[in-house]
Amino acid sequence: QVQLVESGGGSVQPGGSLRLSCAVSGYTRSYHAIAWFRQAPGKKREGVSCIKSEDGSTFYAGTVKGRFTISRDSAKNTVFLQMNSLKPDDAGTYFCALDEHAQTMCLTITYGRSYEASNWGQGTQVVVSV
Repeated sequence: QVQLVESGGGSVQPGGSLRLSCAVSGYTRSYHAIAWFRQAPGKKREGVSCIKSEDGSTFYAGTVKGRFTISRDSAKNTVFLQMNSLKPDDAGTYFCALDEHAQTMCLTITYGRSYEASNWGQGTQVVVSV
């Protein structure tokens, strides 16, 4: 059974930083991608960033490019999202997701859209306020 567990959310002031983690277990296929999505209250879920297992290539939505960095520790089966220069619009629940259709999911995220990935974590909350 695939499990994704997010951690690292919290409350920061605008301009601050947070590092989210997504620990993955139970997935045995080599080719996949892991992505981060977010959803603010009353808004649609949107794609944030994505990383492919095949070559570690990364993808970002335009709203976060240059501020967020996705990375992975393959030995620990963990994906990270370093979020810098946070803005109030970045607030919401952040979810990590895993899907075998790596290219499709990652390209979708570059448009900031959501994607119906096969496996999801429970989410971690990010609050950005003064």
